[in-house]
Amino acid sequence: MDYRGAPGLEFGDGNTRLDPSVAKGDLLISTDLDKADFLKALPEGSKVIATDAHGISFWANTGRLDVELAGGSPHAYFIKVISNDVGLNMPIAYGTYETIPDTHFYICDFREMIDDMPDPHRFTTRLAALHQKSRSPEGKFGSEDTTFNGNLPQLGGWEASWETYFSKSMRLALDLEIKAKGHDTELDNLIPTLFDKVIPRLLRPLESEGRSVKPSLVHGDLWYANSGIDVNTGDPIIFDACSFYAHNEC
Repeated sequence: MDYRGAPGLEFGDGNTRLDPSVAKGDLLISTDLDKADFLKALPEGSKVIATDAHGISFWANTGRLDVELAGGSPHAYFIKVISNDVGLNMPIAYGTYETIPDTHFYICDFREMIDDMPDPHRFTTRLAALHQKSRSPEGKFGSEDTTFNGNLPQLGGWEASWETYFSKSMRLALDLEIKAKGHDTELDNLIPTLFDKVIPRLLRPLESEGRSVKPSLVHGDLWYANSGIDVNTGDPIIFDACSFYAHNEC
């Protein structure tokens, strides 16, 4: 887990205390530190009414912040708190706690959701539209920045070939597995076959003899726990994405 704990600042149990960076600090909204724009993490004059633990994460602390805005209207935000470099590099909009070193947060509007599975027809129709209508820069596979599947970094950068990008991504995943758990004799023996025979045999025909694969924007970690139904609209929602341009079935 990439969250080390924040004594006194945990969400729920009547606690309304937040780290100063969240309550009144600056929120970084650019991953380019040389061109960063800043705004307040919570709007000026906001009053935290309640906090509550919300959602399930194996690697972060997630919660709901109920706030009264300066004009008196209620608003809710979702917050995710992660420690270490993973937390610092992961979000698009984020800040760093003042009270706990090397612990970082991401904050966005809170969406009230129902846990039920989305309607299959509406869900897949929207997903198909995402794949079909998306356009990758220069028609390549990958992403401009490193995205994260849970707390695992995904391959950044661009490749013209789906086979090449898939192979490099698989290599990164295996390197992370070996780094975390050490070498395994059986796996070490299978890896050369995977890269030299299996991947080329399955993927190369997709880009041979005039055939091509359209790079499609994919969610990257699409499973039932990363989907829900918006209470207010009834629309399906997907979240916790690690998006990149890939084969649409990735």
